[in-house]
Amino acid sequence: MTGFDKRFNEYHDELKWLYFSLYGEDREAFDYFCSVLKKCWKERSAALKRWDKKRTADPGWYKDNKRFGMLMYVDSFAKNLKGVRERLDYLKETGINYLHLMPILKSPEGRSDGGYAVSDLRSVEPKFGNMEDLTALAEECHRNGISICLDFVMNHTSEDHEWAVKARQGDQEAMRRYFFYDDWSIPNEYEKHVPQVFPTTAPGNFTWCEEAKKVVMTTFYPYQWDLNYRNPVVFNDMTENMLYLCNRGVDIVRLDATPYIWKSLGTNCRNLPEVHTLVRMMRIASEIVCPGTLLLGEVVMEPREVVPYFGSVEKPECHMLYNVTTMASTWHTVATKDVRLLADQLGKVFALPRDYIFLNYLRCHDDIGWGLDYGFLKNFGFEEVSHKKYLNDYFRGYVYGSESRGELYNDDPRLGDARLCGTTASLCGIEAAEYERDGIKLERGITLDIMLHAFLLTLSGIPVLYSGDEIGQLNDYSYHEDPLKWDDSRYLHRGSFSWEDAKKRNNGKSREGRIFKAIKKLRTLRAEHEVFDSAADIWIIDPHNNSVLSVGRYHKGEKLIAFFNFSPEAQRVHTSENEEYRDMMNKGRAVKADDMLLPPYGFAWLIRN
Repeated sequence: MTGFDKRFNEYHDELKWLYFSLYGEDREAFDYFCSVLKKCWKERSAALKRWDKKRTADPGWYKDNKRFGMLMYVDSFAKNLKGVRERLDYLKETGINYLHLMPILKSPEGRSDGGYAVSDLRSVEPKFGNMEDLTALAEECHRNGISICLDFVMNHTSEDHEWAVKARQGDQEAMRRYFFYDDWSIPNEYEKHVPQVFPTTAPGNFTWCEEAKKVVMTTFYPYQWDLNYRNPVVFNDMTENMLYLCNRGVDIVRLDATPYIWKSLGTNCRNLPEVHTLVRMMRIASEIVCPGTLLLGEVVMEPREVVPYFGSVEKPECHMLYNVTTMASTWHTVATKDVRLLADQLGKVFALPRDYIFLNYLRCHDDIGWGLDYGFLKNFGFEEVSHKKYLNDYFRGYVYGSESRGELYNDDPRLGDARLCGTTASLCGIEAAEYERDGIKLERGITLDIMLHAFLLTLSGIPVLYSGDEIGQLNDYSYHEDPLKWDDSRYLHRGSFSWEDAKKRNNGKSREGRIFKAIKKLRTLRAEHEVFDSAADIWIIDPHNNSVLSVGRYHKGEKLIAFFNFSPEAQRVHTSENEEYRDMMNKGRAVKADDMLLPPYGFAWLIRN
């Protein structure tokens, strides 16, 4: 009996029960789905099967303290996939072993939403190369201990996808893969309950298709047609497309827009129970065919809606999820100099089971949305609409004392729901300081940038850098002159990687060199000490100072106390930790953690063995 047969037999009954719970006893569809799994396993290369065997022998491989990630746009970093291969030495120098390539599958120029409107789920966009190039990059990464993550857009296809093209031409089978309506009566009923994702740039959830003379569901943009997962053919084909990418060497599949994939009239079409059934079945499919593969859920929502996507211990769904709330709360703390919201939010995350692995980040390809706990903030006098305005004003440099430089995204003055764009370095004030040639401001901005990365690497889970942050890359305003980008301010922080700036990474006096060296040191120390393992106990410590966040960690006899000063002024902290510690960032100098003075935007990693 093969490994496939053993795994298939183990999961068969559950898979059948889940499948029939969604699609009735459609045995023909289910049998076809099972044949797809067998076919995909047979197509999987011997090298990838060996990779699976290695991973399944150590199922917690991605939970340790040695994971360090980076996400990038291929064309911004090195033009194409071959270029990324040629730059692997640089990536190895940064210490990454988790590489997330932003969307590279075929999508129509000008109507792609940054590559999230896919017209062919099995073809690479020609400007990036082809599937052979992706496979070659994955193989080279594997040889260097680097895992590849790729986006899999689940909720929709491009209107240029072959299914959509046939649907516009009246093909009934193709039309059943989407949500088509003869008139606006049913769509209008949906609109009563379904929120708008982009109310200013793409209002509504439906679009009139002139060629088909029908209304089609388009939750995100008019050129992104929502798939109808009530149709088992859609689920079967989409799962096969996902497994096809896994067989090209993709190790981590980022399930894009996961909460949206099941639609039901009279609901908000978000996080419905059927979504979890679908994700669980996709988890089972990957466990059977490519058990070394991980599923990363993109669930950009509040914590109570995020955590269920881990599933349960007995019936897991996603291996990993994004820690989007911590990202937003971190920037709120930078603006307010008040750590109470961040400490409260982290306390809730720290209370979750250690098996729950989050990807932590300061910045990503997307905007910063202010989805904060306004019920908690109300206790301190913060009101939602006015506070969102303050945060956006602060990070655009419109508040006295702010050196941040960012831009708004999807501004909606009526609801006050504008979001914010900008690179980490520019939001930390480095851009303004360099423009003004102000050495004092520059020192402050670099110190803040490094402190935030130290905080990032203190958290359990996988820390992920946005490409360019390792050298403090600044905003790129050239997108304003690009006819395909000018109306999307997210391109402010999606600029081309500056290889000229990267050359300065070994110059310890430059902005690039100071940040690169500091992150390298932090990453090295993290990998050397098991106290940073995700299995560690982690908790919030009260430093008796609302400008300082304090975190404790303990694992296998090592104890860490970390302090982070979010104030531009020196701050004193007091704790009950009266033992002697060693300062990890200062040559192991002996220190006490019960009474410390932190410099402006300073931090401390104190360890006790």
